[in-house]
Amino acid sequence: MSILKRFVKDTAVYGLATILPRIMSVVLVYLHTDKLETSGYAENTSFYVGAAFLNVMLTYGMETAFFRFFSKTEDKQRVYSTVLIALTTTTLIAFGILWLFKIPISEALELPVRYFGYLLGVVILDALVVAPFAYLRAKGKALRFAGIKLTNLAIYVVLNVGLLWVIPHFGLNFSWYSTDEYLVYIFFANLMASAVTFLLILPDFFTTKLIFDKQLFGQLWRYGWPVLVAGLAFVVNENLDKLLLGDMLDKNIMGAYSGCYKLAVFMTIFIQAFRLGAEPFFFNHASSKNAPATYATILKYFTIAGALGLMIIVCFIDFFKDLLIGNADYFIALEIVPYILLANLFLGIYHNLAVWYKLTDKTLYGMYFSLLGAGLTIGLNWYFIPRIGFMASAYATVAAYGAMMGISYYFGQRHYRIPYNSLRIILYLVLAMGSALLSFYIFRGNYLVNTLFILLFSGITFALEGRELKRILTKKSA
Repeated sequence: MSILKRFVKDTAVYGLATILPRIMSVVLVYLHTDKLETSGYAENTSFYVGAAFLNVMLTYGMETAFFRFFSKTEDKQRVYSTVLIALTTTTLIAFGILWLFKIPISEALELPVRYFGYLLGVVILDALVVAPFAYLRAKGKALRFAGIKLTNLAIYVVLNVGLLWVIPHFGLNFSWYSTDEYLVYIFFANLMASAVTFLLILPDFFTTKLIFDKQLFGQLWRYGWPVLVAGLAFVVNENLDKLLLGDMLDKNIMGAYSGCYKLAVFMTIFIQAFRLGAEPFFFNHASSKNAPATYATILKYFTIAGALGLMIIVCFIDFFKDLLIGNADYFIALEIVPYILLANLFLGIYHNLAVWYKLTDKTLYGMYFSLLGAGLTIGLNWYFIPRIGFMASAYATVAAYGAMMGISYYFGQRHYRIPYNSLRIILYLVLAMGSALLSFYIFRGNYLVNTLFILLFSGITFALEGRELKRILTKKSA
């Protein structure tokens, strides 16, 4: 099996564990937006923004550091054991500290303090399973990884559907149930799913000989702390716009914006599935003499697939909005969708480009790039939201991820040259976004024209890449 075929296979398995949860999240977005007013959805958003910040803090770059050292160190069990002990210890310490400061943290997130217990439970349980899940990925145990992830999904979905739809729809009476507590039930479902996931992965804590190597941990920390800062900056890029909209405009706008942001879920699925398969793949094949050419090929086809996905969503935006969102009050923010999709595609390309600083142990660059993006996010939102409203946040997201993508490419070609076909990549991006904007602003609802846009893009792509793609698919070995 060729290296590229193996990469696609691994990504497909990890993608199953990612795509199915995201597909089900489509159903849940509809359910949540149907049950929650836009202001209620804003509080739901604040909960998960808080979870994102805390998850980055609690893992402090150890997952990426683990993959780097696991791939290049002979004593792999020592690497895993050190990371496992470190993350478990710091997570348990963090539990006490976060509980002591629950009131100021809740106020900073503008989240009612009564929800904080659910938030803390979810982030602590999720942090505890980071090392075992990373170990499963590094060892190629994709099926077990996917099985546990899908179990988590099943619990979360069943509880959401049962508590938000089945009970009120069939008029079931329970003394503990109230239709005023839909948010509580959403958070409870997440907590239960995380708890079961932890129980399923718990045996992995006892199957490894526990050895903590202080010197190794120091090396892991030096590699990982820039990843921590970059992760925090990424959370700012991804979520601060929503909080600022709530502060600078109102909670209803924040909720509508956050709901329409979910229409980019299919691009997020694609990127997340890619990252799950790509990160261990990039490290494991770094020593191959053809590695740079392989990375270049992967980025080109990643861009093609992402660009095509962007076009499909925008060209059939009215179908997807009705599929995903259960409340027409959210549609006031629909115009953000083409730009958020493009921004997420830029982000996916950036994750591809990031291979150079991870393989050369120059993770400080990743921190700098993410801080640049965070600075643009903060500055552009702060200045333009009062002037042009919520569209400022969409434009700022494009600018932030576009700048990170561009500067990472610039420095990457100087430190770890990869023969990217930049002209082709730019061509596909321009074709896709140009067609998407024409579709949204001029031909919206004209499915014949929009289908022609998609066929034209596909035809151009096949004409340019068909011969190479056929050679890849028929190649037997690498």
